[in-house]
Amino acid sequence: METYVTPVKTKREMRRFIRFPWKIYRGNTAWVPPLISEQKAMFDRMKFPFFEHSEVEFFLAYRNRRVVGRIAAIRNNNHLKIYHDETGFFGFFESIDDQSVADALFTAAESWLKRHGLKHIRGPENYSQNEECGLLIDAFDKPPVMMMTYNPPYYPKLIEAAGFKKAIDMYAYAIEGADKVPDRLASAVAEIRKNADFTVRNIDLDKLDEEVELIKKVYNAAWSENWGAVPFTDSEVEHLKNALKRIVIPEMVFIAEIDGEPVGVSLTTPDINQALIHLNGRLFPIGIFKLLWYSRRINKARVIIMGVMKEHRHKGIDILFYYETFHNGLKHGFNCGEMSWILENNAPMRRALEKIYGTKIDKTYRIFEKPIC
Repeated sequence: METYVTPVKTKREMRRFIRFPWKIYRGNTAWVPPLISEQKAMFDRMKFPFFEHSEVEFFLAYRNRRVVGRIAAIRNNNHLKIYHDETGFFGFFESIDDQSVADALFTAAESWLKRHGLKHIRGPENYSQNEECGLLIDAFDKPPVMMMTYNPPYYPKLIEAAGFKKAIDMYAYAIEGADKVPDRLASAVAEIRKNADFTVRNIDLDKLDEEVELIKKVYNAAWSENWGAVPFTDSEVEHLKNALKRIVIPEMVFIAEIDGEPVGVSLTTPDINQALIHLNGRLFPIGIFKLLWYSRRINKARVIIMGVMKEHRHKGIDILFYYETFHNGLKHGFNCGEMSWILENNAPMRRALEKIYGTKIDKTYRIFEKPIC
């Protein structure tokens, strides 16, 4: 049976692109169906901020007129301006367990990237590291937390057989069933506070626009040396702000300052996936009531952003962030948490989590890459 791949051109084809994962994950209790309304917005070239600066082509794979796979080929122009590495990306990859289907999808994506002047392909990134990225390679029985990826166990095999090699791994650290702040963490914070020249405060929602500007400033500076990092644009920050402000808890967002200038930020939110997993992608007609019902039962939080400007990383600001997040999280009923994602080569943060926070790696995500032939 022949597999053929075509670009998405019509609204009907985009609906197929959006709905295809429901076929792949049917019966998989760990998968969290995304909200269809948010998916439509994410793939809207007129609305989603990524399209303001970069180019994407979406593809569907067919067999016997039925969709059997999908992929996006991505030219991230902001990445190219920074790295000049002639690298394009693939994202939103989904496929039945058939190597010929996966190969056809990657061939289509690689051909499109090659026509756009690129010589390497990397992924998955949906659309960049500022969105969901990485392929899950273990812990397939555990649902993902918000804004983290999930995939079937056979995807790594399909990608590696298509010629991709590991580029880098990213880790998720987890805490389950906590009832108090770890003693080692409390002791470390007590020592740090003795000589601290910085202050840590919560975000002020009444000044959200100004606070977000501070967070963007620190984020783009603190992450600039991270592997593959690309700064947020103003439009991307605005989009993230609008997405998170509905669920953010001020006591779980921190800004570190020295003489009134921001030097570190930490953003933790409830894991809304614990509610979304019950909605099957739809808010209406009854999904909104399910969302409200299950949102009150969320007991897990995700540390989405935590960073300190390079010149201030030796002061223990990150340790204080961890302490305040743990302390305030318990007050809000979060006895489970995930810190994700963290690059495998980020030794200082991993060391702090393992030795002071007392947690271990719970999930591993991988970015793959290969030359375009």
